[in-house]
Amino acid sequence: MTISGTTALVTGGASGLGEATARMLAARGARVTIVDRDAERGNALAREIQAQFVAADVSDAEQGAAAVAQAAGAGTLRIAVNCAGIGGAVSRTVGRDGTPHDLEAFKRVITVNLIGTFNMLRLAAAAIAKNPPLESGERGVIVNTASIAAYDGQIGQIAYASSKGGVVGMTLPAARDLSSVGIRVVTIAPGIMDTPLLAKLPEAARASLGESVVFPKRLGLPAEYAALVEHIVSNGYLNGEVIRLDGSLRMSPK
Repeated sequence: MTISGTTALVTGGASGLGEATARMLAARGARVTIVDRDAERGNALAREIQAQFVAADVSDAEQGAAAVAQAAGAGTLRIAVNCAGIGGAVSRTVGRDGTPHDLEAFKRVITVNLIGTFNMLRLAAAAIAKNPPLESGERGVIVNTASIAAYDGQIGQIAYASSKGGVVGMTLPAARDLSSVGIRVVTIAPGIMDTPLLAKLPEAARASLGESVVFPKRLGLPAEYAALVEHIVSNGYLNGEVIRLDGSLRMSPK
């Protein structure tokens, strides 16, 4: 499937991995809809790359449906990329003082990262399924974002690792569910990426994180994530797979 002339939706598209993906898709000729909670950044980016912006909480059914409808209204929606997510506070299952992990904090990470991803997956899939098929029989592709924490969750990451593990787990059944309507589903599991969250760290800390990567010894670039999205869209035989994008990093316990 080619990107040029298609319509694409990117959640979490106002910054980080989502922003890089939105920029790539727009540069390749797609009509892009950016979905994010940050209206200021989202609108500014939309103006810059000639996209449209929708403010929405991805875990909210009505807001998600409205965002998908707006994207589909711009043309034939064939690409959806789910980048929206949060890190959550680092917290052990039982703290050093004997306090159990805060249940509401756990629920919040699951709600945004896992339920939010599934919400936008199901809504985008329903819209894409209405498309006329391409010559190959394909109607579209959905790319979700997990994390290597799904496999190598560190101490204090139980909420985040659980949420991303759920995204990994839904990949194959979603691809199987949607095979009958010609929609592919692929998940990317990034490693340590140079996103706005890590930009807040001191340079020494950022350099140390980069040194922990096997090769190349640096943080991953959002543009490298976007390049993988571009390949997934164009390679029609990629389906039901989780691709690690991590420089061969395997996280230590802490």
